[in-house]
Amino acid sequence: MTDFVAPTVDWAALSPVVIVLLAAVVGVLVEAFVPARVRRTVQLAIALAALAGAVIAVALLWSGVEETGGTVVLGGSLLVDGPTLVLQATIALLALVSLLIIADRTETGEDAFAPNAAAVPGSDYEEAARRKGVQQTEIYPLVLFATGGMLIFPATGDLLTLFVALEVLSLPLYLLTGMARRRRLLSQEASMKYFLLGAFSSALLLFGIALVYGYSGSLRYSEISEATQVPGGLDSLLLVGSVLILSGLLFKVGAVPFHTWTPDVYQGAPTPITGFMAACTKVAAFGALLRVVYTMLPGLAWDLGVLLWTVAILTMVVGTVAALVQTDMKRVLGYSSIAHAGFILTGIIALNEAGIVAVLFYLLVYGAATVGAFGIVWLVRERAGMVGGAGGSEGDSPILGEATHLSQWAGLGRTHPLLALTFALFLLSFAGIPLTAGFAGKFSVFSAAVEGGAWPLALIGVLASSVAVFFYVRIIVLMFFTEPAGAEETGTAVTALAPSAEGFALGADSTVAVEAEPVVQTRSTVTTTVVGTEGLAVVAIAFCALVTIVLGVFPSPVLDLIASVATFLA
Repeated sequence: MTDFVAPTVDWAALSPVVIVLLAAVVGVLVEAFVPARVRRTVQLAIALAALAGAVIAVALLWSGVEETGGTVVLGGSLLVDGPTLVLQATIALLALVSLLIIADRTETGEDAFAPNAAAVPGSDYEEAARRKGVQQTEIYPLVLFATGGMLIFPATGDLLTLFVALEVLSLPLYLLTGMARRRRLLSQEASMKYFLLGAFSSALLLFGIALVYGYSGSLRYSEISEATQVPGGLDSLLLVGSVLILSGLLFKVGAVPFHTWTPDVYQGAPTPITGFMAACTKVAAFGALLRVVYTMLPGLAWDLGVLLWTVAILTMVVGTVAALVQTDMKRVLGYSSIAHAGFILTGIIALNEAGIVAVLFYLLVYGAATVGAFGIVWLVRERAGMVGGAGGSEGDSPILGEATHLSQWAGLGRTHPLLALTFALFLLSFAGIPLTAGFAGKFSVFSAAVEGGAWPLALIGVLASSVAVFFYVRIIVLMFFTEPAGAEETGTAVTALAPSAEGFALGADSTVAVEAEPVVQTRSTVTTTVVGTEGLAVVAIAFCALVTIVLGVFPSPVLDLIASVATFLA
């Protein structure tokens, strides 16, 4: 009889993941046992502490990984090496900043989430929940579960763990996408689209895993890589399986032709969740794609090169061209993220160490600018008012949803110059203007592509970036050099003839002529304003702006730090 040998688990190497997932489980228990009046405070404290703890845990692991090259955990299921730590630190930091925006509440005491996400939009049940001030504090453990899956995703060493991590990070996002407080139907539609297309991409990934396992007889990246070095009679099985696996990963990064969900989901999801998803999910997915291409499929670089080149070119071109004709701010940023996915792919296709460093740095700077940009979009709101009646002051007018139509941002630089300047900074970073972090990121990925022989991709990327400057600058011109459009009328003034009081006194059957007096009905208008909040979002936006400036002016220290650990475990 064989004695059972308990596996040895390096809990220290797993500490960033363990901290976040344990906090998520505790958050579920908080929902069950903590009184509602303090539940939000407790959940926020746990979530912030967990994400900050994950960042600290990565910092404590850094020196050891820098010396040894990394640690194989759970028999190779997870690989804690330099790129893993860089990606985990980026994800945890961006999730921490995103959480500040997610948790923030406006001056009216409302957050971005529906009081009861399961209620039918517009129903009495939903209205009753709104009046009672019900809050969806379940969002905090959901965000932590998604973050935990993101921390695992780029660290996986086998295809089974990769699939499990994909589902752990995706399922909470499907729910969070459909929880917007306003535009409920649009939010639920986005959630359904994301779920259905996400399920389809997961199926592709699973089929690809089955085919690759059938070829190599293993799920480990290292063993699959060894199997690809030896020609066999089932090379077509390997090639089709690899294409399906890459398709599942390219869906998560929003690359063409798997991009169709991106603008719809970005537009319909609660804006703080859009920022969290656009930044953190892209970091995790590109990290997983980077590891798969560099460690599992290096022997197929020639065969898969045509596919990756085609996807990268289409992603840059389609994302840039489609963004030119958008009129909704969130859709502009959605198509912009597609174009940036193409830029990052050029660094992956470089297939050299410079490409690894460039991609890791680009993900950090792009994520910071994205979280900050969507945080500002969440603050710019519509305010309802009345024209033609007694009404009240502007401060008494109700605040509505986000003002996402581009025309509503006209003149914002004159009414709120600091906010508009910060948003312009993020846009310039997206455009790759010098002295912003976006320029350093684009320069690094394009340089790596040229070094790796993919100079046509770098050339197309530079041309696409030049075209993209147009729609970024268009928004800046709209904010600073365009007069506000004024109040947008949502109704028309109506003058009606109403009988005087004397007429009513005569009775309904009277034939006496009644003098009519005009009654002017008020008309409702919608203006653009910046909503006041508890200040958490302002802290997050300021941090993102600081990162964008500092890494734009002094990128070398961070690039050198990443380069010191930019080696994958075999």
